[in-house]
Amino acid sequence: MRRALWLLLVCLVVVGAAWGLMRLGGGVEVRVGEFFIAVSLPVLLLALAALFLVLLLLIALVRGIIHYPARLRARREARNRARAEAALTGALVSLAAGDADGARNQALRARRLVGDKPQLLVLIAEAERMAGREESASDAYHILSRQPEARFLGLRGLLRQAIQREDWEAAQALAREAEAVQPGTTWLRQERALLARRTKNWGEALALAGAGPARAPLALAAAGQEAEEARKAELEREAFKADPAFAPGVVAHAARMRGAKAEKRARTVLEQGWLAAPQPDIAEAYLEGEADPLARVKLGEALVARNRAHPESRLLLARLALEAGLTGRARSELEALAQSGEIDKRGYLLLVELERTEQGDTPQGRLAEAKWLRAAAEAPAAPQWFCGHCNRPHAAWAPLCEGCGTVGEIRWGRRGQANLPAPLATAAP
Repeated sequence: MRRALWLLLVCLVVVGAAWGLMRLGGGVEVRVGEFFIAVSLPVLLLALAALFLVLLLLIALVRGIIHYPARLRARREARNRARAEAALTGALVSLAAGDADGARNQALRARRLVGDKPQLLVLIAEAERMAGREESASDAYHILSRQPEARFLGLRGLLRQAIQREDWEAAQALAREAEAVQPGTTWLRQERALLARRTKNWGEALALAGAGPARAPLALAAAGQEAEEARKAELEREAFKADPAFAPGVVAHAARMRGAKAEKRARTVLEQGWLAAPQPDIAEAYLEGEADPLARVKLGEALVARNRAHPESRLLLARLALEAGLTGRARSELEALAQSGEIDKRGYLLLVELERTEQGDTPQGRLAEAKWLRAAAEAPAAPQWFCGHCNRPHAAWAPLCEGCGTVGEIRWGRRGQANLPAPLATAAP
């Protein structure tokens, strides 16, 4: 209704203007030399209006002709885009269904329609990888890596492939490039940390590690690769500070203190380590250099003073007392350990040695020895260093297992137990 009223108003204005022009009268004369044109004013105005409309139509026609190829191209691109989107959807459905060839064909069809769009290249690469065609996937990732807006996507795909084929040198170079493109990415930091551990670059692995006990093994491993003594000492100290329950770090830091003629500080470090997690290597380091059996007993008592009831503390005191000929003291420690239910094979073997010392080669002694030997055969095994991944025993701690190549899985304890932090990396991607 409102539109009709506006149309009526416009018509009234036009009719009124025409009527006014007709009543206006008058004329216009144009004389050029002997050539003369005379026309009334209303006719001239109508002619000018008609000429204006003709010019508008001519301009619109010329513009239409000029822009026709672009409009035709835009319509073709819109049609191709619609077809590409349909092919892209089909590729995603095929990929989700596990049909790698179907996903690849649909993605290639979309690529022919709209070109090397980043999302299509990623989809093509994933389909090629699913089908086992790593070289074709690599080609797609390389194209992606040359596109400024999608460079990180391409580098990430190439990095993943390099890690999968264990090409650590190429992987490190790709990781550095990706870091320059997208600095501070959590995923990339994790991948760089994994690469550092795989290549045994413990210093870089330590720099990329978070806070907490997991830094202790990395710091000690980095110290082993450090040539500068001051830096080595700093890393050993960091290993101890990060986790006082990590016995190798405790022993290394104490040895550094002892080498600096700081015997009291070295013993304090070892006592803190024993309090956190008693371990035989700590005891050996604490008793190092002392040959007198009775003096060793006193040192043992000082070491275990704040962790007296721990099974390792009782075992240590029993062994030192037996070496010093204090058989009564040794028996009280071992019997208390047996009553606690935490005695293992080492405790029973010490009881066997105690019976031999006290009773010698007598029927009563042999009977007692047989009793403790039977108990030892059924007792839990002694703790040891072993790889938690392949169960290979190790004489000492190391940052990785030489048997299976797993990083951070060598731990102290029995199977199913550990005193070290969680593993740093697994053996295979």
